[in-house]
Amino acid sequence: TFFLILCLFVLGVFLTCTYTAKEATKKTKKAKLYVPQIDCDVKAGKIINPEFIAKCPPGCQDVKHRVYGTDIYASFSSVCNAAIHSGIIDNTGGKVLVQKVAGHSGYRGSFSNGVRSLSLPRWRESFLVSEGKPRKGVTYPSTLEYSSSKSTAVKSGKYLTIPYIHSQLSTTPVPTPGTEMATTTPTATTTTTEPSTTVPQPTTAPAAPRTTAAPAKARPGLHRGRDMAFRGTSTSASNRNILLHNTGAQHQEPAATFQSAASSPVHLAMEIDSWKPGLSLFDTGFSSKEELNPKPLESISQGNQNCKVDLSFLMDGSWSIGKRRFQLQKRFLGNVAQALGIGSAGPLMGIVQYGDDPSTEFNLKTYANSKDLRNAIEKIQQKGGLSNVGKALSFVNKNFFLDANGNRGGAPNVVVVMVDGWPTDRVEEASRLARESGINIFFVTVEAAAQSEKQNVVEPNFVDKAVCRTSGFYSINVPSWFSLHKVVQPLVKRVCDTERLACSKTCLNAADIGFVIDGSSSVGTGNFRTVLQFVANISKEFEISDTDTRIGAVQYTYEQRLEFSFDKYSTKQDVLNAIKRISYWSGGTSTGAAISYASEQLFSKSKPNKRKIMILITDGRSYDDVSVPAMAAHQNGVIAYSIGVAWAAPDELEAIASDPAKEHSFFVDDFDNLYRYVNQLIQNICTEFNSQPRN
Repeated sequence: TFFLILCLFVLGVFLTCTYTAKEATKKTKKAKLYVPQIDCDVKAGKIINPEFIAKCPPGCQDVKHRVYGTDIYASFSSVCNAAIHSGIIDNTGGKVLVQKVAGHSGYRGSFSNGVRSLSLPRWRESFLVSEGKPRKGVTYPSTLEYSSSKSTAVKSGKYLTIPYIHSQLSTTPVPTPGTEMATTTPTATTTTTEPSTTVPQPTTAPAAPRTTAAPAKARPGLHRGRDMAFRGTSTSASNRNILLHNTGAQHQEPAATFQSAASSPVHLAMEIDSWKPGLSLFDTGFSSKEELNPKPLESISQGNQNCKVDLSFLMDGSWSIGKRRFQLQKRFLGNVAQALGIGSAGPLMGIVQYGDDPSTEFNLKTYANSKDLRNAIEKIQQKGGLSNVGKALSFVNKNFFLDANGNRGGAPNVVVVMVDGWPTDRVEEASRLARESGINIFFVTVEAAAQSEKQNVVEPNFVDKAVCRTSGFYSINVPSWFSLHKVVQPLVKRVCDTERLACSKTCLNAADIGFVIDGSSSVGTGNFRTVLQFVANISKEFEISDTDTRIGAVQYTYEQRLEFSFDKYSTKQDVLNAIKRISYWSGGTSTGAAISYASEQLFSKSKPNKRKIMILITDGRSYDDVSVPAMAAHQNGVIAYSIGVAWAAPDELEAIASDPAKEHSFFVDDFDNLYRYVNQLIQNICTEFNSQPRN
């Protein structure tokens, strides 16, 4: 019995110890995983820690939580709303990794992910946001240190130096709760002659020992800074150890010093200031009024409804671009995706990568928000090969803008071609066919051929041969991949300017077509119904709406009658029904008076951006003169087609028709043969439209 009791006692002690150990382990693990929560209105500059992970609550997407900048934000910005703007989190909240970097001379505002960030001329401290996952070898605080207006450094105007924690540098463990902040603050020195310009040495405890962390992968947020160094930019030693003076003025953020080696990503991020964003050659698109009165936030799920376009980027994956510049291209595309504000009621974006052959990375319906799209862009792998742009344009024209791939029909089709140097094949023919399909082609060319290299270019002036207009609106030339970030906003503004997307205006959706129909006694009731069927067969080939092609009709005898005007019906079915309802009038034939009437009642009310097309159908010689009214109509921009049947006079048909008359006038011997000319008439209309000068 004693032995049994002893065994039970030992077993109990063992189980108790095991349970206690497990509980202790759980608590330890929980402590390691604890992430401090911050409020929506907390600004990065109010937190002293140079690098930290924090949890944002739901509901931070609010105009009152101001954000300044794009990609790199002024420390005066709300951390959580900046994270939403960058696409790291959404309005449901989440974890965010924040890294402090140097101040900028300018911050560019933009609209992204439902948040409109504002422009700011300058601020002395910036920060980056990324996914809230700890980086290897970096210790993150479980409680954040906030700046206080009563701190000695701020109050006395002293300099405050904060050691930057980075995986490639020495890191300082977070002090324990009982340790004063001063215990980890090293001495700061300045070049001024003011007395007492250093923070006092710690007196309560010695500084914690430093540990060396393992290298981590470079974060995307610093690409632009590293690229500056890659181009050979050098910075003096003083720029590597900047000491910023705190004036103590109301609302000023505490300055921070980032001490790092010249080759570190932190140092290179500081060099971004030499880009001078505020002095960009391109307009940011936001005025001071917008900065003071930001626009209401738009729904994330709907996207930017002021920019409803279906957009395909042709991404250069050729070997000539190299791996580093390919990464810069991906970063550029990610920034464009953010600036566009992707959504179901706004812009949709897909990507085709080209080299020897093109392939679709993802189509229009794959991603419905900027965050997912940006993440997908980061994962794209380079194809390699030549720069066959012409082949890529043909591929997009035939395969990309399909209903099955998410093409919406009512949104303009836009292709943006990224080109490193110049294409290795011809682009003119492929571009022409794409334009005739209604695709708006933009070119972003980077590092164009030098004078000594122009002999290697397959097709000189390939951009002017490819784009919709040669005015410069559809082409942007960037001298270097390292200055590509400057054209994000100008490009977004252009692709969203649907009024100027000339290629979306095709021969089938950009006209006001007025039918002038002979209703004289010689036509007869049966033949009149055949004429109306001819009119309907032509009309149904066009894209009809109040913003696309519009249809109007006039019937005439001795007199004239407006059957319906251009603005009467805005759907194809309504137009076809209206044509069917036209009743036969019967009477004489005054064709000249009918042309004048149509000019006054129809074409004088045509929209300025529409092609005015008159299609006149008659079966006999007019009782009045047709040449003077026809000439007046031509001079007012009306393109006239004449269709004569049976006893129509050929000389009058030619006088009515625009030049060249043989392409604008037709004759059939019988009403039943009118249908034969439907396709020919539409083809001539489109051929003329596509032959317009493109400058």
